[in-house]
Amino acid sequence: MRKIQKWAQKWAVPVIAIGTLAAVGMSQPPATPKQGRELFEKRCTGCHALDNIKVGPPLRHVFARHSGGDSTFPYSDALKKADITWDASTLDRWISNPDAMVPDNDMSFRLNNADERAAIISYLKELSGK
Repeated sequence: MRKIQKWAQKWAVPVIAIGTLAAVGMSQPPATPKQGRELFEKRCTGCHALDNIKVGPPLRHVFARHSGGDSTFPYSDALKKADITWDASTLDRWISNPDAMVPDNDMSFRLNNADERAAIISYLKELSGK
């Protein structure tokens, strides 16, 4: 901050304006489905596909689906009983830490990066038509 203050004094720019510009410049634009598609392909396709079963269930219409709700996939008993409806909030919690949300489930993957989770969720939401 001292460097910014010295620069501001030298160029007669109010420090408040510098702080505002820095804060605006640091914010990330909202995640886009295009970014989400790329991240989905990079992070998720080892276990999931959009329209068929792999290690995990298909995810094209995951939004508004009930946990354990795709009759073509053999979910864990814990996930079948979880009573979760998938939306942006529940998917974010799930992808960040499945075991904390539903103990004894079969998903071992975690994605700690909130921006990446948001982009993937944006993509899945668009695919679900929600």
